[in-house]
Amino acid sequence: MTHSDHLADHPVPLEARSSGPLTGRVRVPGDKSISHRALILGALAVGQTRISGLLEGEDVLNTAKAMQALGARVERTGDFAWSVRGVGVAGFGQPEVPLDFGNSGTGCRLVMGAVAGCPITAIFDGDASLRGRPMRRVLDPLELMGARVGASGEGGRLPLTINGARDPLPIVYRTPVASAQIKSAVLLAGLAAPGITTVIETEASRDHTELMLKHFGAQIVSEREGSHGRKIALTGQPELHEADVVVPADPSSAAFPMVAALIVEGSDVVLSDVMTNALRTGLFTTLREMGASIEESELRGDAGEPMAQLRVRASKLRGVEVPPERAPSMIDEYLVLAVAASFAEGTTIMRGLQELRVKESDRLEATAAMLRVNGVKVEIVGDDMIVEGKGHVPGGGLVATHMDHRIAMSALVMGLVSDKPVKVDDTAFIATSFPDFIPMMRSLGAEFS
Repeated sequence: MTHSDHLADHPVPLEARSSGPLTGRVRVPGDKSISHRALILGALAVGQTRISGLLEGEDVLNTAKAMQALGARVERTGDFAWSVRGVGVAGFGQPEVPLDFGNSGTGCRLVMGAVAGCPITAIFDGDASLRGRPMRRVLDPLELMGARVGASGEGGRLPLTINGARDPLPIVYRTPVASAQIKSAVLLAGLAAPGITTVIETEASRDHTELMLKHFGAQIVSEREGSHGRKIALTGQPELHEADVVVPADPSSAAFPMVAALIVEGSDVVLSDVMTNALRTGLFTTLREMGASIEESELRGDAGEPMAQLRVRASKLRGVEVPPERAPSMIDEYLVLAVAASFAEGTTIMRGLQELRVKESDRLEATAAMLRVNGVKVEIVGDDMIVEGKGHVPGGGLVATHMDHRIAMSALVMGLVSDKPVKVDDTAFIATSFPDFIPMMRSLGAEFS
């Protein structure tokens, strides 16, 4: 029985109610995207990589276990501090057990890429939720590079077997959708291929893999392609060297205390070391357009990723229109943005949210249901979500989270200001991405019971 199956048996309901001002200074957990990549690239490098600020949620710990099963030495050396002794590019060994990624699509898809370039066979598996998610879009390019997919569930679902390529081929691949996971899987497989592996994107997706590959010594060139796209070319078979990584605080996790501070009257909260990579801060841009007071200071950078301290103060928000091209830079943040929009004055239109339909749950429908059950008028028209803000929210609803951590956290934020308390059916899944969310919010003054 995996930890996540166990969680599903014991729902942890919670109620959020109107609180006084939120105040204080916190560092939200390390960025999940950077944490996964630091472990994987540390494992593919030669030498010992030290990582600080690693997110120690279940998803990342499953990636750490997978790296160990593939032959890297992975050790926890202190709080959020880890060391990885790598095996070198294409150096993964045959794992003796299936690689279980629990709830993590990112960990699973990135490691599929890394394994596809090694002459080994590995079984990929996950919890019930991950088993329901299609993997075909990642498997297609990996098969073009010479990997073979053995037994798999329907539509390329887990559990599945990947036989890595003995002689991986470099390819030129145009991604069918803006997806950092597809791009990263191809680039990680391309590390083992001779020659140049190229990924072309019509819409630029997050560039963490490219930045971190550079940090570990890979030769990689990224150029503009068309109006919103990128063309990324990686020279294969590099000698990756160990590289220490400071993991910045996750902007997607920072979104929850940030929106809470904006809507709870009198709040003044400081969030430290938050990643400010432009491909991840669409929410900050949108909130500022709505009238949010978010000040940046103490800018610095590590592993190619910029970070800053953010001071967030309660603000009167107004409805805005969010353009579809902003979606890739804030795809995980629309849920909590919908909460901010409910407390704003006027209508907020969020365009181009089709990617939300293929996440852990149909997040678009689940977000609309969370608002409706709490008395907010919301419409879904095609792939657009339209929220009518009235400056206050009646509340009093019971929110069905569908095992989705972001819905649980968004609903709890909503309850801090709604007229009546908001109940959440299960908060157990918050542990997958933000284990300390509830104590951290309480430390700022939030009332949950």
